[in-house]
Amino acid sequence: MKKAGLIASVLLLFIFLAGYGLYPSSAADSQSKMQAAKDDAASGKKNEAKQENAATVNGKPIPMMDYQARMEQLDRQVSMTGRQVDEKEMASLKQKVLDDLIDVELLKQEAQKRGIKADDSEVNAQLDAVKKNSTPENFQNSLKQANMTESSLKDYFASQFAIKKLIEQDVSSKITVTPEETRAFYDGNPELFKTPEMVRASHILVKVDENATAEQKAGALEKIKGIQKRIQRGEDFAQVAKEVSDCPSKANGGDLNFFQKGQMVPPFEKAAFAMKPGQTSDIVETEFGYHIIRVTDRKEPGTLSFDEIKPRIEQHLRSEKMSREIPRYIETLKSKAKIEVFVKN
Repeated sequence: MKKAGLIASVLLLFIFLAGYGLYPSSAADSQSKMQAAKDDAASGKKNEAKQENAATVNGKPIPMMDYQARMEQLDRQVSMTGRQVDEKEMASLKQKVLDDLIDVELLKQEAQKRGIKADDSEVNAQLDAVKKNSTPENFQNSLKQANMTESSLKDYFASQFAIKKLIEQDVSSKITVTPEETRAFYDGNPELFKTPEMVRASHILVKVDENATAEQKAGALEKIKGIQKRIQRGEDFAQVAKEVSDCPSKANGGDLNFFQKGQMVPPFEKAAFAMKPGQTSDIVETEFGYHIIRVTDRKEPGTLSFDEIKPRIEQHLRSEKMSREIPRYIETLKSKAKIEVFVKN
């Protein structure tokens, strides 16, 4: 789901020792046993802090558990791609995870220092959006897996909104895209603005499960034939779709909006692109079941005009400038900060 929400993660106890001594070397030749004991105790506390934290930013810790949770998320994402990642690339990805955590902490601290805060209304709206896209049980389970409470989740949202306001104030507000830049991009990249042949179609689907029996398939076919007779008698296509279609598009009367070749399964695409606006197909069988398709509009291949695409070009150029300026901005914050890193990749 689209939301800036919860990332379920398994929290592990991570003890980080490699590369660090238990005691400072100066303790061995200390002239006082009491001083040695104090040194040992101080070293133990410092080493314990290293074990608990991945890094500190101006004395504020980035907990090892936060870093480990992000790493587990990264591992899952890499596994889902099915791609083999070598040791060097994995080390680079781990460094990126840690860098991102440090960058966010820097931005959060800067926003706090400047008194930039989120509005309660936008935080509550974000929380409501998360809850709306989940059941109460799943919401609570996600909080538990992320080792969060509803209150800490609201704090997280508040910090993200504050960071967004900081970026808008210090970076975004200073970025401009001139008409000359926009026009030059359009003229210099004509291939980006070519549009393929497209059709707009609505459909009615009688779904057939991939494991359906011959009897179930026959029943679905009889059902679509009955629907076809209703359409042939002149009943409103959109209304019939709302009543009987098994596709979520039924809410829009079966409308699938515009699509180009390659976006639909082959039998559906072949039927749709063979028709003119206003025409209705015979029964079409695909891996999803049986369809009746009506083409409602068509666009021939062409090129988007400058005026049509201008706002999107401006947005693209602005995003490009932002992607360059934000790292520079963060580097200025880093140059003034004290950052200690305890993780070795």
